[in-house]
Amino acid sequence: MSIFEPGEGTLVVVPSLSLPQDELRRITGARCYEERLLFLLFTLRDPRVKVVYLSSAPIDPDIVAYYLSFLPDPAGAAVRLRLISLDDPASQPLTRTLLSRPDAIERLRQAVDGDAWLVPFVLSELEEELAALLGIPLYGPATSLAYYGSKSGSREVGLEAGVPMARGFGDLHSAAEIEDAMESLPGERVIVKLNDGYSGLGNAIVTKSDRSRTSFSAAGETWESFTAKIVERGAVAEEFIEHQPLYFPSALARITPGGHHDVLATHDQVLGGANKDVYQGCSFPAASQYRAEVEESASGIARVLAERGVVGLFGMDFFAMKTDAGYAALLCEINLRIGGTTHPFGAALLTTGATYDHGTGLLMVGDQPKYYTATDNCAARCLRGRSPGEVVRTVERLGLGFDHGRRTGNVFHLLGAIPEHGKLGFTTIGDSREEADELHRITRRALCGTPSSR
Repeated sequence: MSIFEPGEGTLVVVPSLSLPQDELRRITGARCYEERLLFLLFTLRDPRVKVVYLSSAPIDPDIVAYYLSFLPDPAGAAVRLRLISLDDPASQPLTRTLLSRPDAIERLRQAVDGDAWLVPFVLSELEEELAALLGIPLYGPATSLAYYGSKSGSREVGLEAGVPMARGFGDLHSAAEIEDAMESLPGERVIVKLNDGYSGLGNAIVTKSDRSRTSFSAAGETWESFTAKIVERGAVAEEFIEHQPLYFPSALARITPGGHHDVLATHDQVLGGANKDVYQGCSFPAASQYRAEVEESASGIARVLAERGVVGLFGMDFFAMKTDAGYAALLCEINLRIGGTTHPFGAALLTTGATYDHGTGLLMVGDQPKYYTATDNCAARCLRGRSPGEVVRTVERLGLGFDHGRRTGNVFHLLGAIPEHGKLGFTTIGDSREEADELHRITRRALCGTPSSR
């Protein structure tokens, strides 16, 4: 099965990191995040699918072979796969470099065969220009709709969908507007979020009585540099939720080109960083106490976005907390792009052949539910200098690979970051929450030597 509709033809995968480059540079091995969409090679299981995959640097052949090994006919799938590298890893983002290379555009044009979709990691004017040059449609929201994926746009959509949100103000573009908003919000602390921040890196927690205690999620940020970004990009200011314990579920949804919308999955996110708001990993499904509330809100948001013409995969982040009346889920933001939970979900869905049961919120293979735990941030010095193939062979020798019979085990990603950065990610699939979590811990210990945060 596929996570796309339609589920056949040629997928032209453009994993360009067309995001604010100042924040992107703060992510270790950022360029290797182009490999997060390699899970789409699993769609080659269907003989009607072809994949053309772009990258700024060549992908290690052992990594490609690893992904194809999950398929019943790796050799046949390889024939339907075309890898196109620009051999220019330092030039970012990928799509901008591609558009300056007529030779690469021509190679890409020749590789597109029959009905095709351009699948971007994140959609910008660059990807729209590329799709127009190729004469193929985009599987993603038009840039004219990008506002709805900003922090301010998220509040507008949430209000129209009638979903609960923290109190706050959007479309703030000056220090004076931020000051007024902060003074109007309850509590001693407020959170200010840049409209186009991602992975939590555009956030700041401000203490009203002592601005020197402002805590920025991005290292090296100052109030002066942050204010300049507010003027340029816009921001929201919201009450800081002090409630403890606080949970961080998310939902993944899809809107097809025909306007059909559905929720694909819910997750509990694992967050880290100075303010505990930087994405590190996730577990599926979200906890049963608030899963239904998250899915109901996500469905309402997807409906509003579908009515406004959005197409593609996107995520929504929430806060969840226990109240006297039960658990409440508050919308945090909408991410109109492929996000951190997309590749774990895609890997689990496509390797197990599962289907999502909206009634239970579970992935089901027959009458067997599937659970998974995923990380983007498994790092250790001992991994540096090793090759992706060596690491894959090691985990398989230790019995920590993927069991195709039981449809459980590990699916690795970000393998290209191992040699230079000693970093990789993996999704651990089990037949129970306990099995997935335990195998995840064992795998992390085997790779890193000592436990660390996801």
